[in-house]
Amino acid sequence: MVEEARPHTVILPKLLTGLSAKVASPLEGGDILVTSDITTVYASKEKGIPVALQISVQDKNDLDGISRVLNAGPDYLLIDCPNWKIIPLENLIAETNGRSKILARTRNFEESRTALSILEQGTDGISLTPDHSSDIIRTRDLILGEAEPISLSPAKVTSVRPIGNGARVCVDTCEILREGEGLLTGSSSQGLFLVEGEVHSNPHVNPRPFRVNAGPIALYLLAPKGKTQYLSELSAGQSVLLVDKKGATRTVDVARVKIERRPLMLIEATIGSDTVKTIVQNAETVRLVNQAGSKSISDIKPGDEVLVRYEEGGRHFGTKVSNEMIVEK
Repeated sequence: MVEEARPHTVILPKLLTGLSAKVASPLEGGDILVTSDITTVYASKEKGIPVALQISVQDKNDLDGISRVLNAGPDYLLIDCPNWKIIPLENLIAETNGRSKILARTRNFEESRTALSILEQGTDGISLTPDHSSDIIRTRDLILGEAEPISLSPAKVTSVRPIGNGARVCVDTCEILREGEGLLTGSSSQGLFLVEGEVHSNPHVNPRPFRVNAGPIALYLLAPKGKTQYLSELSAGQSVLLVDKKGATRTVDVARVKIERRPLMLIEATIGSDTVKTIVQNAETVRLVNQAGSKSISDIKPGDEVLVRYEEGGRHFGTKVSNEMIVEK
């Protein structure tokens, strides 16, 4: 992150003693020199000083001059696009092609998320100057992502039986799901089953690789940041946590939540001495993930193994409480 120069504010390296951080400043003595003068860039490069060149992109004419700027060889381009955000950054990413690192000035979480995902690879970084501290926290979480994998364990299926109709939830995402990837849902927050996305070919319907047929509205769903929520709470624009059979995760946005009444199936399984349960639509396209791949609900039988996220303790409003006693049957 590059510190914006202000007449009354100076950040010097000595103020960050003991911290692993680089200081960017318009004053000499920092790790990176920040300037708006292209001649200063040439001079700094001759001295071996890392330099960030500030550029304001107001219109197409500013974009047309980017080649001359790149010839100066700045280590960083600190870009401010006050009037429009997407196209200038797309063009700059394509034009620089790695010759300079692009840092986009952003003012809130939404702008930061857009800058970091443009052309899939995103800008190299951002300079965030928000009005609210919550934007800093949300942007930090976006950058760090879901670093810790989810621990999944095999559970042995003991019972598979049809029950009545109910309101089930299809979660349509804004992404393309991979084989073995889906959502963790279940009747109890202690035992969540990995339901695979509709990524496989089927004689009856085409694949829908954006969709997870997750189960009835009352089921728990493992959400980002380790919390749980009910499937009934999901709506377009929210984020959900995709998990694959190895426990790797990624956060994606919901495009649509589709609720319909369908025939349902109750699945029971044991993990150790405990029993875990889930309910899913009784349909060939619904598959539970196992260590070898996945298996359709129509083919699962007692003795089969499926992958489950199992934890002890209870939850209060989606947050884990380790010592709380909760019984869910």
